[in-house]
Amino acid sequence: MADHVELVLKQWHDQRPDLDVSPMGVIGRLSRLHRLIDAELRRTFAAHELDRASFDVLATLRRSDPPHRLTPAELMRASMITSGAVTQRLDRLEARGLVTRTPSESDGRVVYVTLTEEGYALIERVLPDHVETEHRVLAALPEDRRQALAETLRELLESLGDTADTL
Repeated sequence: MADHVELVLKQWHDQRPDLDVSPMGVIGRLSRLHRLIDAELRRTFAAHELDRASFDVLATLRRSDPPHRLTPAELMRASMITSGAVTQRLDRLEARGLVTRTPSESDGRVVYVTLTEEGYALIERVLPDHVETEHRVLAALPEDRRQALAETLRELLESLGDTADTL
């Protein structure tokens, strides 16, 4: 069975046989997978009245050491949301009582974002659903293929400069 990208590759091969369009096989499939996976994750988050960025903030705080507190800059570096989205997201999460922002006692320029009890409880409910969604999305791949894919994607990310030391 052929996927949509296979059709695109064949069309390009027919129209421009002089070009090596094989990268489209990878990039096109990654793009299509991103859209499909994102839709699945959005459904999971919506069931908990969250969006991806809000989930990411809560999850980043939750996976940090107790007291589950980071500065906005640390949140941005450790999460998958952009700097422009951090303030907006924190405003919304704080209005819902899921996080608090507290000025540092030693440096008035520093603000700490901390999970509230309600925020902690919410991320504890959402996380198992999120992980189950990810398992379901990857169910077609046996564990050894998942690990090989994860390793291949890690190598590609590192080659493009996305490394732990850039966080």
